[in-house]
Amino acid sequence: MTDPGYVRGVTPPIIAPPELLSSLVSLRRLLHAEAEVGLDLPRTQRRIIEALADLDLEITTGERLSSVTAVLRGGRPGPVVLLRSDMDALPVVEATGLPFAADGAMHACGHDLHMAGLIGAARLLAAHRDELPGTVVFMFQPGEEGYGGGRIMLEEGVLDAAGDRPVAAYAVHVDCTTEGGTAVTRQGPIMASASGLRVRVRGTGGHAAWPENAIDPMPVAAEIVLALQSFVSRRVPATDPAVVSVTRISSDSAAGNVLSATVDLQASVRTLSPQTLQLVREELPRLVTAIGEAHGCTVDAAFIEGYPVTVNDPDETAIVLGILDELYGADRVVRMPQPSMASEDFAYVLEEVPGTLVFLGVRPEATPAASAPGMHSEGAVFDDGLLDAHAVLLAQLAWRRLIR
Repeated sequence: MTDPGYVRGVTPPIIAPPELLSSLVSLRRLLHAEAEVGLDLPRTQRRIIEALADLDLEITTGERLSSVTAVLRGGRPGPVVLLRSDMDALPVVEATGLPFAADGAMHACGHDLHMAGLIGAARLLAAHRDELPGTVVFMFQPGEEGYGGGRIMLEEGVLDAAGDRPVAAYAVHVDCTTEGGTAVTRQGPIMASASGLRVRVRGTGGHAAWPENAIDPMPVAAEIVLALQSFVSRRVPATDPAVVSVTRISSDSAAGNVLSATVDLQASVRTLSPQTLQLVREELPRLVTAIGEAHGCTVDAAFIEGYPVTVNDPDETAIVLGILDELYGADRVVRMPQPSMASEDFAYVLEEVPGTLVFLGVRPEATPAASAPGMHSEGAVFDDGLLDAHAVLLAQLAWRRLIR
């Protein structure tokens, strides 16, 4: 990899001083050990504010969530760019054996690295404040893991924090299964929408010995599961992928010899286009209701629309790819052939502001690719020795956009 602080034609070059990495590693491990879940992250918020305290930034916090927004105003006039990090952990019991492992929650998606990396970018850019041609907004966002924290921050005005709205927005997401020091992104859709389907099948219940005297919702629920799992292959074009996965099933029966009166199902639905999202939104509730009616059951079905598709602006991302090639070398930059079917609520920001999400590989060098635990796993391990490169990447993306 070439020097991660140097991009040809940029003055001054943004170079991470030797002491930056050790300070970011220490901060990341504190954040990891204090992992918090959801929208209310008081310890995490306090750590971020403390880490930014000496940089002379305009700092505000959220009202409905523990967000932190920091504004760095440069010494020269120019536009506004937004850099974003998520903050929350997952309700996962960590099994890495690390000395800084958390108790009862885990940063199994790398958000602790995201926070440390963005704080590093703030330090690098603040060191060049007088030469900075514009303003940078640093967005620290709770509740990415299914709580819609990005949407709440938009509602609370993060895009207006600097006065003028951003002309571009960037985020870096680490990946513990990708080789360290490799950047991955693509133009257009990069991550799927995330929606849900909740279904309640109502029968009458009864004695398990005489099912003919009852309306048993359990086999009806089983038929619904099979119908949902096969829906995509028959109704969705293969060129526009979608994923429907039944993730939960439960009944109100508390005994092995009692027929359920109700069965509840929950499914995860992922799509990559507005057209397919509209199709599943209309057809899935209709499908499960019809199956229930055919068997004498009533069905309550609710389609819950969640995160939208994460779409990298094609023009912005073409420029970002060029920057990545210069930073890392073209052989260390992967252009994703297909979007991921996972989701990301940076999508809300990218609906409002053109920008790019970049994945940065941080798989530890000693971890073989074939056996690396995946994201969200209780065994996920991340190489925080790349935090200075993470910080430089965010700072370079902001700087390059401001001077454009």
